[in-house]
Amino acid sequence: MPENSGHRVVVGVDGSESAIRAVRWAADQARRRHAELALVHAIDDESLSHPRPMPTREDLAGMIRMRGHRLLRQARDAAREIAPDLHVSLLLRHERPVQALKDAAENADLLVLGTEGLRPLGRVLVGSVSIALAARAACPVALIRPHVAEADAPHDGPVVVGVDGTRTSEAALALAFEEASWRQTELVALHCWDDVFLSAVFEETHWRLERSEIEESANEVLAERLAGWREKYPDVRVHREVVRGRPADELLKHADRAQLLVVGSRGRGGVAGMLLGSTSQAVMSYALCPVIVAREAADR
Repeated sequence: MPENSGHRVVVGVDGSESAIRAVRWAADQARRRHAELALVHAIDDESLSHPRPMPTREDLAGMIRMRGHRLLRQARDAAREIAPDLHVSLLLRHERPVQALKDAAENADLLVLGTEGLRPLGRVLVGSVSIALAARAACPVALIRPHVAEADAPHDGPVVVGVDGTRTSEAALALAFEEASWRQTELVALHCWDDVFLSAVFEETHWRLERSEIEESANEVLAERLAGWREKYPDVRVHREVVRGRPADELLKHADRAQLLVVGSRGRGGVAGMLLGSTSQAVMSYALCPVIVAREAADR
């Protein structure tokens, strides 16, 4: 493998088990992509304070820098357990975490973040850093959490992608086909239609809602979206699914048996570069498998 092919995978390091899990996953991604792995640890100098005269602010800053370098070395060791020949760079940034990681990932192929597992009531606590970067980073953002208990992310199962017909779902399709090809696994392309809102509208207008026509139209939309990509990736076996239901709910049903879930950064009606779509946020919060939030050029 070339030392540095110009491709780069960036991963945030904070000393947590979830971050190390993300480093291992990112190392495998970098190996597949023949890319450099950049490990980033952020120190927010503005937040350094201590009420006592000893240690001084300078002493405290020095200790935090030493800890940061140690955490980066530990993360590098974890990455090389997965890919011994990987080119790894260590970056200690004196910025707030969101800005540090956003800057580091400016020209990256992928930004990888770790998050904790399920909390009481089955809720995953997705931090403000993850939410902000998924909405604002220039490259796709992968969120990695334990699949079962404290196990690493799964390495089998299909790649699942949500398709809603928007430009961001085109970006998600491109990324999903690429991932499925690298992983030599099946791609599940899921398109959802929800007739709850339509039923209410049709009731008010006294029009007749023909569900068979909606289903037929939904199948046509999905077939059209997949046509070009299936030609570009003939090695990827595609399973098409058109279902009635809310996209987030249906995607989460597939997440339990997937090795990767790919969604767009926003859905219909989203505002470019500002907000995550509700489906993306729900998937980030509840899915047990790794989630990649794809970006389109207009988002960057």
